[in-house]
Amino acid sequence: MPEENHPDQYLIDGIKHNDSRIIREIYDRFAEKVIQYICKNNGDESQASDIIQEVLITIYKQAINNDLQLTCPFDAYFFLLSKRKWLNELKKNGKEWVTSKSENLSIVDNAYEMAEETALYEEKELLFQEMFQKLSDACKDLLKASFKLKSMEEVAKKLDISYAYARKKKSLCIGKLTELVKSSPKYDSIKRD
Repeated sequence: MPEENHPDQYLIDGIKHNDSRIIREIYDRFAEKVIQYICKNNGDESQASDIIQEVLITIYKQAINNDLQLTCPFDAYFFLLSKRKWLNELKKNGKEWVTSKSENLSIVDNAYEMAEETALYEEKELLFQEMFQKLSDACKDLLKASFKLKSMEEVAKKLDISYAYARKKKSLCIGKLTELVKSSPKYDSIKRD
């Protein structure tokens, strides 16, 4: 039986619909905790603001692409994503972090699970984008058109190529993209579903 959405789902929906009132509410209610955490852990307010922006973008992308359904309190989910992103930033820059015994959170198990799923989604998305940039311009154009348009007939017409060539080329480009993704050293470090 699927879990019910948490009452805070309206915050995810607000992010998904770019509702400035909801985004302001998120800043008002949850940003201070993230800022304090980052400032206590070798960061400053500017870096905390960047992390908050990145987390909101990640949530937005997952809400749009995967219809994100919140099953835990938003504050725990948001904080865990921010914390993970900041710790990754510190690790990347070779800095230490300070552990805090009390982080004032109502963290429940499914908050950790949701934060992990979102972080994994983001890692996969970044790897996909990085490898996509390595494709030829012709492949990038074809795949971008096929992501936006409903049918391969429309893609072929837009790119002024035959339908048969568009289908064959798309298959080759997807194969090349898959090969690039799987051959990346990052691929093995990302847990697969």
